[in-house]
Amino acid sequence: MSPDLLDATFTALADPTRRAILARLASGEATVTELAAPFDMSQPAISKHLKVLERAGLISRGRDAQRRPCRLEARPLKTATDWLENYRAYWEDGYRRLDELLAELGAEDERRGDPPSGARS
Repeated sequence: MSPDLLDATFTALADPTRRAILARLASGEATVTELAAPFDMSQPAISKHLKVLERAGLISRGRDAQRRPCRLEARPLKTATDWLENYRAYWEDGYRRLDELLAELGAEDERRGDPPSGARS
């Protein structure tokens, strides 16, 4: 995925309304009217959100007679997840170091005869 498309994906995901729309589409296709129903905003405002999602490749719009259903396109989400996965080792290393420090502090407390950290008042 190009950096521009990754940027568009994260921009689209930055808005809670767009995340809610994606969550709704995860359970199946829906029309603009159906997507707009739970929100206190106009249909044109929802349509603007849908355009952002469509530009990011997160949704597609079809044609079914008079209906124009929207569908979730998950490929950009997978690409964003893969990009975020690059930072997993960083976070895991930080948590490992924190666990080691807590274990060390707990051992020092035991040597001094102090109660465990969670038992102090």
